Amino acid sequence: MKALLPLFLIAAPLFGTDYLTAEEAARSMFPQADRFDATTAPGLPPSFRGKVLVARKGGLTLGHVVIDNVIGRTERITLAVGVGVDGAVRRVEILSYRESHGQEVRMPAWRRQFEGKTAAAPLKVGRDIAPISGATLSCNSVTEGVHRILGMLLEARRAGLL
Repeated sequence: MKALLPLFLIAAPLFGTDYLTAEEAARSMFPQADRFDATTAPGLPPSFRGKVLVARKGGLTLGHVVIDNVIGRTERITLAVGVGVDGAVRRVEILSYRESHGQEVRMPAWRRQFEGKTAAAPLKVGRDIAPISGATLSCNSVTEGVHRILGMLLEARRAGLL
């Protein structure tokens, strides 16, 4: 039995997968953009450690892509939220998923539920966003992350900083 232990450890699955880069996600959310400018908008909270890309076509701002991390059960989930100038979600992408369970939040049908939502939407799992059995914590974390990002962008927009 002891001889099998090392083999078991070698065969144990490693979790954590990168699916998209921030730039790939931004291009998929705003395909008509000709550039993406990183910004450190002063209206964002000092605690914000993510990244904000401004999607532009010529001199026109098309929207923002916010890259941020949320905590699943124990590990970070890196997500990108594309928000148009109207404040509505264009798309949500999972860039990296490090948990051993709950990767179902990557399913396009589940992520499409966020499209068109604004900071005014309540965004509660089980009421506004369908839960996924076996991915409850990931569903809640991603949903809360999207809601927080929408609120943060709304405040920055109201202050005239975006």
